[in-house]
Amino acid sequence: MKELTLETLIAVFEEIFGQGLFWTLVGVAILVTLGYVYVLVRDRAVSWKKFLLAQLSMPAGAVLAVLFVWWMTNSGWRDIGGPVDLIVILGIAAVGAVGMAILVYTLESLLGSKRTGAGRPD
Repeated sequence: MKELTLETLIAVFEEIFGQGLFWTLVGVAILVTLGYVYVLVRDRAVSWKKFLLAQLSMPAGAVLAVLFVWWMTNSGWRDIGGPVDLIVILGIAAVGAVGMAILVYTLESLLGSKRTGAGRPD
């Protein structure tokens, strides 16, 4: 493999997760992103209370993402071979953390109460 292309990455991810699960994950990511954009446009501002709750969920998202990938690849701590593997694990954790924050903020905004205090959205 001399060059890294989008098609190569898609093929690798389909091999790791299976075609059905991979495209389901892509679909869920697109739906959550569209929900997040909808919430931001609807509210016209970021709710800092919801944002704080979303940030507090980030460590759980990072751990869950790494555990999910290790489970899907049948890997563990003993399989880390060098600095590149550590960088990949940290990247997976970062994506999981950000994804969890977006998911929690979106769900809190869509499913949370519509209470307002002193004329301001919560």
